Amino acid sequence: MFNLNQFISEYVTKRPGSMFLSDIEANRNVLSEKIKDKSVLVIGGAGSIGSSFIKAVLPFQPKALVVVDTNENALAELTRDLRSTKGMYVPEDYIPYPMDFASPVFKKMFISRGGFDIVGNFSAHKHVRSEKDIYSVEALLQNNVLHAKLLLDLLSEYPPEEYFCVSTDKAANPVNIMGASKRIMEDLIFSYSDKFPVKTARFANVAFSNGSLPAGFLARIQKLQPLGAPSDVRRYFVSPEESGQICMLSCMLGENRAIFFPKLQEAQMMTFDAIATELLHAHGYEVLECSSDEEAVEKAEELKNGSNMYPVHYSVSDTSGEKPFEEFVTDTETADMERFKALGVIVGKQIPDKGKVQRLYEELNDVFEKDKTTKGEVVSIMKDYLPNFEHIETGKSLDSKM
Repeated sequence: MFNLNQFISEYVTKRPGSMFLSDIEANRNVLSEKIKDKSVLVIGGAGSIGSSFIKAVLPFQPKALVVVDTNENALAELTRDLRSTKGMYVPEDYIPYPMDFASPVFKKMFISRGGFDIVGNFSAHKHVRSEKDIYSVEALLQNNVLHAKLLLDLLSEYPPEEYFCVSTDKAANPVNIMGASKRIMEDLIFSYSDKFPVKTARFANVAFSNGSLPAGFLARIQKLQPLGAPSDVRRYFVSPEESGQICMLSCMLGENRAIFFPKLQEAQMMTFDAIATELLHAHGYEVLECSSDEEAVEKAEELKNGSNMYPVHYSVSDTSGEKPFEEFVTDTETADMERFKALGVIVGKQIPDKGKVQRLYEELNDVFEKDKTTKGEVVSIMKDYLPNFEHIETGKSLDSKM
């Protein structure tokens, strides 16, 4: 029987266990002091990283857990998963809410509870494919930046002991709107760091996370459909368990305005075509390389007749916003590599120019209020704020590929 966690360990992360276990053990008492009997709010908690964060936090026995997510079905599955896991601590005050964190009903719920001790925000547009046109760009920036500010304003009235908002490795020297939005998000949350402690983490791709290309491989195999993958895009990967642990460690142990990242070496990067090939071998198939998506789709019909030659189309990336490799720290940032065994921490971040952050917020709101706005206008506003933002526009989107 195929075991996904074992496959991730052997072929993707190539680690027998979590790289963060030693740091968790070394700080277990501090983590317990910060979490036990505290109230916790997790926004976007039904997603891959949010749910892993919850599973990392629960063993330290918070007194309350409220999970907010717009995906009602995923919330139901999260609850079933928690209730079905042997030894999993779930507080009596556990409530999953299918709602938007920018909605009036969320604000009512939040105020009625008098705020929370610990707040983790995992609601994010995380895909480069989410910037194909002006409408998708607006939705991305509303979620990652504009609505995030509404939450921060609310938290200012009920300051938490700890606030964490997930970032991305793509925020370092961004080449796509998604990465730039997360880099802006870092400045946004840091501009509130004089009101309550704020922390974030840049980390690698989460192996087989919801909506990821590797998760799509599993769906394609289940449906006997061909696989498509870039052959030249190299990425760092962490396991789903590790993704929640790095966020917990950052949230609970990070100093104000700290940015955590995993200590990974360039040699540990993986390409998506290599993952696809190993996954097919694990399912008993041989790889049949095709020269186009169309050829692969045609060849896949033979799988229905019992063929063990699985068609794939591996190609060089030619879509907008793709970076050939990932990085966590820029040349202008300082990283503490000594405090933790498996984590680096970007330190020395100052409170950003609040006036500049506010002007950017107003400019984005204004441009989206117009009847007609172009993607180029939005990119121009973001470049004015982030001079090192080098947007790669090819005119092609991932949605045009398998």
